[in-house]
Amino acid sequence: MSVLIAFLSLIVEFALGYPDWLFRAIGHPVTWFGRLISFLDLRLNRATDPDALRRQRGVEALLFIVLVPAIAGLCVQLVLLWFVPLGWIIAVFLATSLLSQKSLYEHVEAVADALDSGGLDMGRAAVSRIVGRDPETLDRAGVCRAAIESLAENFSDGIVAPAFWTGVGGLAGGAAYKAANTADSMIGHRTPRHEAFGWAAARFDDWINLPASRLTALLIVLASLLVEGADPRGAWQAVRRDAKKHRSPNAGWPEAGMAGALGLALAGPRSYGGIMVDDIFMGEGGRRDVDSGDIRRALKLYRVADYLLIGLFGLVALIAVLVF
Repeated sequence: MSVLIAFLSLIVEFALGYPDWLFRAIGHPVTWFGRLISFLDLRLNRATDPDALRRQRGVEALLFIVLVPAIAGLCVQLVLLWFVPLGWIIAVFLATSLLSQKSLYEHVEAVADALDSGGLDMGRAAVSRIVGRDPETLDRAGVCRAAIESLAENFSDGIVAPAFWTGVGGLAGGAAYKAANTADSMIGHRTPRHEAFGWAAARFDDWINLPASRLTALLIVLASLLVEGADPRGAWQAVRRDAKKHRSPNAGWPEAGMAGALGLALAGPRSYGGIMVDDIFMGEGGRRDVDSGDIRRALKLYRVADYLLIGLFGLVALIAVLVF
């Protein structure tokens, strides 16, 4: 049933997304997890404590952050499936809140539209909504590379991974993943405040994203077989050559696949909060003069890769139904 819920939630979220009226009314699971994480960070992460204690508190906080949504998700799914007629339909709609297929496409497309209609300043404003780097340091090509990198990485973190863990563990698995991933984005940074406290969140997020990042790279390579102008051989070679060179154990896989498929050079040196990160280029040797047209090419590739993901979950769900 879990893999069926994951499959159907992919279809529903692809078509409907997360409605704005619902967000305004009750927020979103990420905002709920964010409040919990902020509360624990404020209460447990004291600058006066030694790093060993802050790391221990970070482990304790992560356990709470993961277990509370997991237990809640498990209880909700059991109640819906055992006691509510057609409760599995409600479970599917709840699971859609863990995905971001529609919003990811719209946010990345908005960067291309902003560049084409309003120039660099509007492009910087649009890309600042989806990336953490300093937008004022980006030229037009930098804005476009940032948008495509965000598309590739968030395809893994925001779609493939939550779908994977929902398929494995139902609402419990999907909610636990989303909470852990939110924790990493909030406290899993190597800053003086979070170097020790966020250590567990960062390492755990690395681990739980391993299967999804590899699957995402494979989906991008396969999609490049079906998208006119994409290079499946280049995508495969870039993944094999560059993915493991990225400073992140996971982000390099989808970024390298996207770079190789489109003949671009992505990642590389960039600035976060005034601090330069000297990272290697994914798709080394590819074009660096990226423009809005390349964003739209990347969106086509993403869309086909997403179709393949939905088809894969549909096949696994069918097999599960026939076997069990």
